[in-house]
Amino acid sequence: MAQEPRPVIPGFHPDPSVVRVEEDYFLVTSSFEYFPGVPLFHSTNLTDWTQIGHVLNRRAQLDLSRAKPSGGIYAPTIRHHGGRFWMITTNVDDDGGQILVSATDPRGPWSDPVRIPGAAGIDPDLAWDDAGRLFVTFATFDAATITSVIRQAEVDPVTGNVQGEPIELWQGTGHKFPEGPHLYRINDYWYLMLAEGGTERGHSVVIARGPTPQGPFEANPTGPILTRRGYPGTLQNTGHADLVQRPDGSWAMVFLGVRVRGGSHGFHGLGRETFAAEVRWQDGWPVVGDLLSPTVAHPSAISSTVTGTSSGTAVSTVTDVLTDFSAQLGYEWVSSGPASGSPVAALGDGSLLLNSARYSDVFLGRRQEQLFAEATVSIEPGSGRGALVLRLTPTHEYSVEVSASTVAAVSQVGAVRAVVVQRTHSTEWPGSSRESTSVTVYVAVVPETSGSGGPDCVALGYMKDGERVELARLDGRYLCTEVAGGFTGRLFGIVSADGQPAFKHFRYRGSDDATALALDAPAV
Repeated sequence: MAQEPRPVIPGFHPDPSVVRVEEDYFLVTSSFEYFPGVPLFHSTNLTDWTQIGHVLNRRAQLDLSRAKPSGGIYAPTIRHHGGRFWMITTNVDDDGGQILVSATDPRGPWSDPVRIPGAAGIDPDLAWDDAGRLFVTFATFDAATITSVIRQAEVDPVTGNVQGEPIELWQGTGHKFPEGPHLYRINDYWYLMLAEGGTERGHSVVIARGPTPQGPFEANPTGPILTRRGYPGTLQNTGHADLVQRPDGSWAMVFLGVRVRGGSHGFHGLGRETFAAEVRWQDGWPVVGDLLSPTVAHPSAISSTVTGTSSGTAVSTVTDVLTDFSAQLGYEWVSSGPASGSPVAALGDGSLLLNSARYSDVFLGRRQEQLFAEATVSIEPGSGRGALVLRLTPTHEYSVEVSASTVAAVSQVGAVRAVVVQRTHSTEWPGSSRESTSVTVYVAVVPETSGSGGPDCVALGYMKDGERVELARLDGRYLCTEVAGGFTGRLFGIVSADGQPAFKHFRYRGSDDATALALDAPAV
């Protein structure tokens, strides 16, 4: 893993699980409190992925009415068995235990969920034996002893009933929080692979094998097969992996990791991303090899610039996506807040309203997918207030807020909300009519220049006569998990701070090369 890390699915897409059916690969990731749930991707080579929908895209499938930040959907597993696709996951803010859905076509429709209350825990896995019995393997946590254990239950996929009591399989190799188990039948052994060490710097992937789905399991004698603990470099926190075999018999792995930047501690704002690597087998154990890297521009881009080495391998892209709110939103868009109904109402002129009664009731956004990025949107505040936000959590976000008379840079860090800079109509306002002016604002993630040791800065401002007018430049560390906590990543989005402002022409641009974005240049 010597090369510069490049995720195969960038942005906050952790806990990947993958399945191959003939020449096609399908992958799902965690979605936490955001709806729709469980993003679904397709690839034919394991490196270039296109989102084709969400598994849980109906409110009847997914109740997030009690979801807290970094709650909701944890660690799905996708498998194919008996001519159907199966997906199991945990809604940690719902009391129903694991939920299992299936479909004949991964693009849907997926069934209503079958609940498995007898297998309480997180990170469930699916595996069938030769007799057709389904085993659900999952992680449990004992708060009293602060220990995790991997357990397993035989489950009826039609009813969700558990046959007998779940049994304990393995506690890992001794590091904290064994979780994310996956069970495989490979040749003469059943392999149990899991993550341990916690999803921070101590994260790792370990594996054991045994003669039956219930073990007994012996650990790989060489220790973790994947970890970055104690290693230098930007790729850190690697873990929570899934194995897949190619049609030619070779193997690969998908796993989560983060790209840290900044001072010696290191910070990441994008969240845990999906990476992939080669796998070879030695003495009956998997050995993780080189990283796999994307070879084409991001598929969601309407225009992109690709540069490469002399060998022709793409090494950087500029993604530029304009969202017209008069059309159906793309799969990259997610929302949090409402428990039922649509979070948005589109107007005929391409504008969009949020169905929100108070600030942050409804957040509509898309992930930051590159290290450096900018979002712009036009806001018609009317008699209310609207905001363009860069959010890690509802209590850790920066925004540009627009009313009929003001434009303001706002910081929310923990319980402290501060208006950093505010301009009024009498000083500098980009228009002449307060009642009818649509104001274009921007939030940009730019290189860190203050010497704080953080990963980046966040510039907040608005457009005037085609030029950026910067209101404030804030420390990006406060929108990083190392400071704010949680399990998600940054999203650019819109909120209604008051009333029903209208939003139009949302544009996202991103690149891992800050110079390619030319953020100080006049607007296009």
